[in-house]
Amino acid sequence: MQNNKYSMPPKIRLENRQWPNRTITKAPIWCSVDLRDGNQALEVPMDMNQKLQFFDFLVKIGFKTIEVGYPAASETEYEFTRYLIDNSLIPRDVTIQVLTMAREDVIHKTFDSVKGADKAIVHLYNATSKLQREVVFGFTKEQCKELAVNGAKMIQAEIDQDESNTEWFLEYSPENFSETEPDFAVEICDAVLDIWKPTPDKKVIINLPETVQMSSPNVFADMVEYFATHTKYRDSIIISVHTHNDRGTGVASSELALMAGADRVEGTLFGNGERTGNADIITIAMNMFMQGVDPELDFSNMDDVIDMYEACTGMRISDRQPWAGRLVFTAFSGTHQNAIQKGMENVKGKNMWYVPYLPIDPADVGRNYDPIIRINSQSGKNGLAYIMERNFGLHLPKAFQKDFMQIVTSESENRHSELMPQELFDLFDEVYVNVMTPYHMIGYREESLGDKKAHVTVNLKKSDEIISVNGDGIGLLDAFCNGLEKTLNIKISIKMYNEHAIQSGSDSAAITYVQLEDENKNLHLGAGISSSVTKSSLRAVVCALNRMIR
Repeated sequence: MQNNKYSMPPKIRLENRQWPNRTITKAPIWCSVDLRDGNQALEVPMDMNQKLQFFDFLVKIGFKTIEVGYPAASETEYEFTRYLIDNSLIPRDVTIQVLTMAREDVIHKTFDSVKGADKAIVHLYNATSKLQREVVFGFTKEQCKELAVNGAKMIQAEIDQDESNTEWFLEYSPENFSETEPDFAVEICDAVLDIWKPTPDKKVIINLPETVQMSSPNVFADMVEYFATHTKYRDSIIISVHTHNDRGTGVASSELALMAGADRVEGTLFGNGERTGNADIITIAMNMFMQGVDPELDFSNMDDVIDMYEACTGMRISDRQPWAGRLVFTAFSGTHQNAIQKGMENVKGKNMWYVPYLPIDPADVGRNYDPIIRINSQSGKNGLAYIMERNFGLHLPKAFQKDFMQIVTSESENRHSELMPQELFDLFDEVYVNVMTPYHMIGYREESLGDKKAHVTVNLKKSDEIISVNGDGIGLLDAFCNGLEKTLNIKISIKMYNEHAIQSGSDSAAITYVQLEDENKNLHLGAGISSSVTKSSLRAVVCALNRMIR
């Protein structure tokens, strides 16, 4: 790789920068550019019905400014814009935005596309970077500025001649701001503003695009703060940013720009856009949400957002997409699972969310807790215990957690896949509960001898042979083990016993867990399930016995 063909961007001279000391405490003005910037980046652009569906959804989740297209560049975009207006599909509290270059015929058609709207933003742009000026256009700085000023004058003339009731708002973007000399960016924007004459009561939007990411987010923040502190119109403008994601830091650039003085963010859902995309508004909004700031956008049903987006764009959401992916609230690692389990217990009944590895409550984006902990060969016994308890009501004793986790790990490695909850239960049943060979209990009779002593008769079936086991002892299980020792000539004792109900009501079932120790001090686990605690206990001993002698 020939890295020597590239060079570091020039440093920004910004004395006494303030943005590193600031935090984001409120939502910016949001502007969705999904229908323009996002749409033009699709292999198959959206058709009219898809654009209408997308527009309605953007309104539903709370966007008040939506860039609907570049009407002069495409007849589809022009017709879509007119359709929204002519059919009164734009809510009164929503402002549409249209993009135009600084050319008279383009500006005229752009105004035709939005006349009659209640409110409209006309967004003028021209490329301002040294690279674009010299290589693409062959412009000097003065020629570049003249193009912008003439565009501003043509837009102002259209507004002055307009006889509709449309409330006009203006926006200017020095395209390639991220590659433009900071002092020239201020100069050209102020020249445009000299034409439009904004006031604190009638502000103009100055949009500062990171059209191509050329440096780290802190440098972009420096450029935004430089602009904010050097323009002569700061009190009369709304500073907007429109970041792309070439270096994978579109979200970070937008966030730092807000700290540097930006008031407004343009972006797209899930970061759709040219090359590596735009800043992902969902991620920025949810990043605010997780710090207690109201993003003023509603992503409480993230699956609906995904379904709409994928249906309209043909794009697919990554399993690891921040806040939205299928696996973002999932833990496979055993240590993570243990921490999540304890955190979930800790927040029960509390108003504050404080759970390790889960920065927000999944329920806040319409997800449930079932898939939080998933089990594969990397998982731990605490996560396994959580799944078994939450899904099936089984409170596995520590000995069972450790032993079963080893079996699950081996099974997952052999399959090269995770095990779903029902598969875990079926495996538990196969290994510990449904162990019917060589012995199978077919009946029992219990008799109290007083003073906590008991006599039990248990009939076992081995192949076609019926074996009657009789024993006395302190309690049922002691009596049964004594009977097994005499009948089968073995040495066993119960080292652990635990039981609990796994259902509620008159049809409740019970599960019993036992751990047998043989004469060599080896331990063997078994479990039994029945509506009778007595039967579940005897079954558990038989299952542990079968596992011991197999």
